Amino acid sequence: MTRFRMPVRQHLRFATTPGGLNALIRRCCLRFVRATLLCLMLVFGAIPAGHADIATTYPEVRTLFPAADRFGESEGDPPASAVYANNELIGYAFLTADMVRIPAYSGSPINVLVGIDIHGRIAGARIAHHEEPILAAGISEERLAQYVDQYRGKPVSGRIVVGAQREGYATVDAISGATISVMVINATITRAVRMVAESRGIRAPEDATPAHPAAPPAPSGAVPRQTTDKRGAEVKQAPGEPAPARQARAVDPVSEAIPPTPAAGRVAAPAAVHAFFPAAAADEVPMWRTLWQQRKVEIALLVPGLLVLTCILLFQDYLARRPALLRRVRVGFLAYTLFFIGWYGLGQLSIINVLTFVQAATHQFSWETFLIDPMLFILWSFVAVTLLLWGRGVYCGWLCPFGALQELGFRLARKLRLPSFEIPHVVHERLLALKFVILLVLFALSLQSMGTAIRMAEIEPFKTAITLRFQREWGFVAFAVGVLVLSALNRKFYCKYICPLGASLVIPGRFHSFEWLRRRKECGKPCQACAVECEVQAIRPTGEIVVNECHHCLDCQITYYNDHKCPPLVEKRRRRERGSRARELVREPKGTLGASHLAGIPVTVTSGSAEFAEDEESPCSRCSVVH
Repeated sequence: MTRFRMPVRQHLRFATTPGGLNALIRRCCLRFVRATLLCLMLVFGAIPAGHADIATTYPEVRTLFPAADRFGESEGDPPASAVYANNELIGYAFLTADMVRIPAYSGSPINVLVGIDIHGRIAGARIAHHEEPILAAGISEERLAQYVDQYRGKPVSGRIVVGAQREGYATVDAISGATISVMVINATITRAVRMVAESRGIRAPEDATPAHPAAPPAPSGAVPRQTTDKRGAEVKQAPGEPAPARQARAVDPVSEAIPPTPAAGRVAAPAAVHAFFPAAAADEVPMWRTLWQQRKVEIALLVPGLLVLTCILLFQDYLARRPALLRRVRVGFLAYTLFFIGWYGLGQLSIINVLTFVQAATHQFSWETFLIDPMLFILWSFVAVTLLLWGRGVYCGWLCPFGALQELGFRLARKLRLPSFEIPHVVHERLLALKFVILLVLFALSLQSMGTAIRMAEIEPFKTAITLRFQREWGFVAFAVGVLVLSALNRKFYCKYICPLGASLVIPGRFHSFEWLRRRKECGKPCQACAVECEVQAIRPTGEIVVNECHHCLDCQITYYNDHKCPPLVEKRRRRERGSRARELVREPKGTLGASHLAGIPVTVTSGSAEFAEDEESPCSRCSVVH
């Protein structure tokens, strides 16, 4: 639409009228207000926004410094907030995510709020943010707070280890069931603390080297000097105490060389800083290498176990012909899976691992995210190979600790002769889709919030039954026990219908290369022996094995080679036995008949008067037995 413009003469004539004059004034005022607002927006938009101090964003920092009355803004390289008491510098508070980002079990770093004092000690620590599944739902906030409280009073040199004592190092106790997360928290805190201490010229109490060689401590009796902080307030500083961050950088050229954001899990420090903290050079190794070295025993026991399982799968035909041996081998390996891989090695795979892999593949992939746990990395590598060769069944039937617990519980229930039930095939086929629906819901939630997906993944009782060994709140324990009871009455009930991890393994398992389970042309038409005996219901009435639902227990292969249970083999065996009996009869000399053979000849005895005349001889009278 073309805008209407009034001619100049008409415009002046319109303005001379009282109503037109008022309209013109309103229009001019409106334009002035608009121009003024636009100028204010441009002016204030060019002014940098002020940063709230760390105590406003994280009030828990006051518990780290009870005597503090003022917190500065986060500044410096690496960034940290100065903490004051009566205008005296008493320490620094900072967030570890600003300088150290080590991927943890969930693939995301753990952000810790840490405080250090000017005397070279850690004032305390608090977990600011994490997405760890075991910490989000398995470990209470009280236990987590008790763990990080152990860092109070530890030296800022970063010489802190988890678990076993080590000479020259401070020790903190681990959290049972959360070893990987605890190790990541320890590495995050110690490396961030060391970086801040180095940049601010703070040394640990045991360090004998001076904080600043160019500026030795003030002599006895020196008058305290005063400095001025960013707000212009006078800050008293005792003799020998380090100056605030920006002043420390002015006199300490070493701190300028420290990178603000290290690579994932690695903190690089210059050689001069290693001289400041001698232990720093020894600690500059990737986090995953340290964890692999610490878990050498578990790795040494896991790898042979996987080799044994590989031999079982390759020689399954040999074992299937010897049912007693196969049953002993299977029960023994299930016990190994439950007690070693599960309860000792904490090698229970989870749907969280799958969601983490998807997140890493679509964002910033790093192998260090998955190398952080050697047990899980080795297991996932083995599972990836078996998925392409055998399908889902190898992991679900042999390597899943919770699946092993279900299987052993089912066998125990059969020993105790407890009742069992099977779901009708039509209903069973419908229920199989339930686990895929659960998988899709968890995947959708992970796209929005990984923390929400982790909480909803509690539908997996793995954490309760395996990782925490039932040492958890009663609601989670009741759910896990209920699943186990149900699986004792219906074999692998949870695995068949609910498990989202099993559903995720079905997808790549569809591309398996070989058909290792043998079938006959009579299977399903008319033979139903294997379909009836398969308590997992992975064999259709038509005889096909549903590889996506098979747990590779090899029960059907035992029947396949058993000539007393497999109907085609039973018929062959009977024909073979009849043929051998006939050949034995043919080999007997003519005119002789062993007494042992007479017992197998049917004889019908009837009345002689009815069938024969008195002078006739009965057929049996002509038989003579030669001794």
